[in-house]
Amino acid sequence: MLSFLHSADWQIGKPYARVQDPDKRARLRQVRIEAIARIGAQITPSKASLLLVAGDLFDSPTPSSSDVSAVCQAIGKLELPVLVIPGNHDHGAPGSVWHTPFFQAEQRRRAPNLQVLLERQPLELEQAIVLPCPLLRRTDSHDPTAWVRQLDWSTLPADKPRLLLAHGSVQGFGAADLDTHLDADEENPASASNRLQLDAPLLEQLDYVALGDWHGLKQVNPRSWYSGTPEPDRFPRNDDYQGGQVLAVTAQRGQLPAVQPRPTACLRWLPLRVELQSSADVERLERQLEQLLGDEPGQQLLLLEEQGSLSLEGHRRYDALLERWEAQLLRLKRRGRCGTSPDAQELAELCGRSDDPLIARVASDLQQELSTSSDPDDTAVLQLALAELHRCLRAEPCA
Repeated sequence: MLSFLHSADWQIGKPYARVQDPDKRARLRQVRIEAIARIGAQITPSKASLLLVAGDLFDSPTPSSSDVSAVCQAIGKLELPVLVIPGNHDHGAPGSVWHTPFFQAEQRRRAPNLQVLLERQPLELEQAIVLPCPLLRRTDSHDPTAWVRQLDWSTLPADKPRLLLAHGSVQGFGAADLDTHLDADEENPASASNRLQLDAPLLEQLDYVALGDWHGLKQVNPRSWYSGTPEPDRFPRNDDYQGGQVLAVTAQRGQLPAVQPRPTACLRWLPLRVELQSSADVERLERQLEQLLGDEPGQQLLLLEEQGSLSLEGHRRYDALLERWEAQLLRLKRRGRCGTSPDAQELAELCGRSDDPLIARVASDLQQELSTSSDPDDTAVLQLALAELHRCLRAEPCA
């Protein structure tokens, strides 16, 4: 019986280009390196004697030297062998990180327990047989597991569990799955390449299939699992999506594996849908955000899916609230739109200025165009113009 850990998709060096603040980008990148130690914290409780990393240890085939050193140092502190295959992000083509003298020197010096499997051939360990399926280019039109079907299984030890290590998408999943779960976000679009054929004849010969490329936890069949990334890197797109764990696995030759997810995430990626129609809704949102973020802001990223429409004053308060929370969040991503529409009092204030007929006329014209506008872009511009006019008048004198 063999106990081991299964992880994948560390993507060290991920740029987080959509995060504007460089300090927050640096924090997000550092947390991914720190996740290695959180994986290590699961070694003793799971009694693991091996760590399998199913591809994409790095976010690029040419990571920075500082990332290489940091990763090797963190892996070197793990008191067990670490077996890694290249994925689509850090593929094993000539010129990639695995072939560089710098990585090889750092691996020897800092992480002698790290073994990168660049060849598609069985690796016999004391307690198991590992069948690595490394990606040797970013996209492969051929099934990376095809070589395993050519094996003479009778030549392998009959008493050792057989572990397949692969990176790619599973045959039979459609475009919706690729967009929802696969290695796809705003920085990395989904790809239908690197398809893995896990058919019954192959699975009958295996005891566990450790998969990478899917950033959420997913069981494909009783023997095949995606571990997901140990530190989430995207907002969940449905209620079933789970990121931020390592899998503790117990495998035995000829038996189904026992698999237990163990948490490793540090940051929280929070989706929140709101509909705003009044200042009371803004106040309710503020209380909701305080509950979500707790006493330690700075550890969360928030996806705010907004809809509705607020008065000019309501929108001013809403913008002030978001400005405050954006400063405390690692990222605030907004989706949808909350419109702006002056209430009766605000409209009367703008259009009824007898001492300033020009302002009154401009406001009336804007409101008239707004009431007949059918183009979303034109509507947004008109709403913004009314809001700016209102703000300018409240901040007398108007510059």
